[in-house]
Amino acid sequence: MHAPFSSPDPALPPDRRQSDTALAVARGTARLLRSLGFACVSELSLPSGRRADLVAMNARGDLWIVEIKSSVEDLRADHKWQDYRLHCDRLFFAFSQDMPCDLFPPDTGLIVADAYGAHLHCDAPEHRLPAATRKAMIVSFGLLAARRINRLADPQGHGDIDE
Repeated sequence: MHAPFSSPDPALPPDRRQSDTALAVARGTARLLRSLGFACVSELSLPSGRRADLVAMNARGDLWIVEIKSSVEDLRADHKWQDYRLHCDRLFFAFSQDMPCDLFPPDTGLIVADAYGAHLHCDAPEHRLPAATRKAMIVSFGLLAARRINRLADPQGHGDIDE
């Protein structure tokens, strides 16, 4: 019997919407992203009102969004993933090895992951963001990361803006 996995972001407790599989895939994917030189945050609200599972940014300001899929049913029920293209330079799906790769859209990158790591199965095509969108995403990314650090440093603090 396995213990449930914690959120891939230590300042963000699991909200219980994610399955153990989704949390494990997110954790392994975040490890891969860090090894590629990206910092990542989970559950970032986008200007469109959607919420991205993982958003990764590197020192050059490249922005990747990774949509986590925990099952075939999860993928088939998702009709919102195309909206994420408007907010990233590359769009990926991350999933466990139990899911077949041929179910995913051909114009996205694929990451196969478990709780301990991940590998880039195929790269995503690049579609560079407009400067204004990039700036808005970088500001949102930074604010979310700073708020989470503040909560870790002062869990009883007040006045924090909700995410």
